[in-house]
Amino acid sequence: MTGRSRREVLVLGGVALAVAGSAAHATPQEAADAIAKFTGGKPTVPGKITIDLPEIAENGNTVPFAVTVESPMTAEDYVSDILVVAEANPRPHIVRFKLTPMCARADVATRIRLAATQDVTVVAKTSKGQVISAKRAVKVTVGGCGG
Repeated sequence: MTGRSRREVLVLGGVALAVAGSAAHATPQEAADAIAKFTGGKPTVPGKITIDLPEIAENGNTVPFAVTVESPMTAEDYVSDILVVAEANPRPHIVRFKLTPMCARADVATRIRLAATQDVTVVAKTSKGQVISAKRAVKVTVGGCGG
């Protein structure tokens, strides 16, 4: 060993495990903070957002996800940003999409990783300054056991 006793190494290892274990899931406050940072503190209102997620995800490592925000997507009125937040993930901020009127539709899809059963929140900003949101619950099972 390089100047550390066995006891010191074990204590440092225990501290490292405790820190790593405590960071397994974000807190609801961290998720709220991510949303507040995205919105600039502006309150969100329920909007015309359709979230396509399975009710039960058998594999949290690759969950199909799609979102559509109803918008005319014109130069004067369009969805500029979409934020996806999962409050029980180690980092609640999953993805942020930037859109322009040239997208023609506010419609995005990908696969996301979910650490546990949780709510997934989608927040969208429009060019007119509106901030709209929607939430969807997803049950993540281990090995497809549904329990």
